[in-house]
Amino acid sequence: MTVTQDLSFITLITNASVLVQLVMALLLAVSVMSWTYIFRKMFAIRSARIQTEEFERAFWSGGNLTTLYQDATSNRRKAGQTGALERIFEAGMDEFNKVKASLGNKVGSDSAALLDGARRAMRAAYQREMDRLESHLAFLASVGSVSPYVGLFGTVWGIMNAFRGLANVQQATLAAVAPGIAEALIATAIGLFAAIPAVVAYNRFSHDVDRLAIRFESFIEEFSNILQRQAR
Repeated sequence: MTVTQDLSFITLITNASVLVQLVMALLLAVSVMSWTYIFRKMFAIRSARIQTEEFERAFWSGGNLTTLYQDATSNRRKAGQTGALERIFEAGMDEFNKVKASLGNKVGSDSAALLDGARRAMRAAYQREMDRLESHLAFLASVGSVSPYVGLFGTVWGIMNAFRGLANVQQATLAAVAPGIAEALIATAIGLFAAIPAVVAYNRFSHDVDRLAIRFESFIEEFSNILQRQAR
């Protein structure tokens, strides 16, 4: 009973050296931040995917582009009502209408400039949306790659302290060295606890963001073809 009590999880943490405790506290804080970003990114990507599917259905249903643009403009004024693909469409349509109005009767003779302006506006909006979707992914990647090494550092330091403590012992036994080594190994366990979910989430979210990026780029090309036909 005494050995079990001495090797309990809480006891090992409280008996660890100050540096190992600081390493554990750092890893736990990083793990909490990682899980926070994981849940936020999960809901954000899910919402972006749903909004993209809804706008694609509305766009390819054969509706009027002017009506879709007016709906996108009105939705933008309501916080959280517009999706990423809808904002890309709005940026391209807005620039198309502005350039078309400025050219007046010269639209047919300068259709290339009209199309280039709309395409540049959609590309700029695309980059803004990708920056928003990719936010905090670098943090998850850093947590996944660095946390095991931080935990290993705490483990190495703890084991060094455990073996230094054996210098004052007449007879070195497993019972004497086990608590110190167990205290040190907890740092590695916490490091893996922080790293594994971050790596899994990063790989999953990167895949989802890449799929959304492909859909955005495909829409930009297809919508550019539609605008090109209207500019003639």
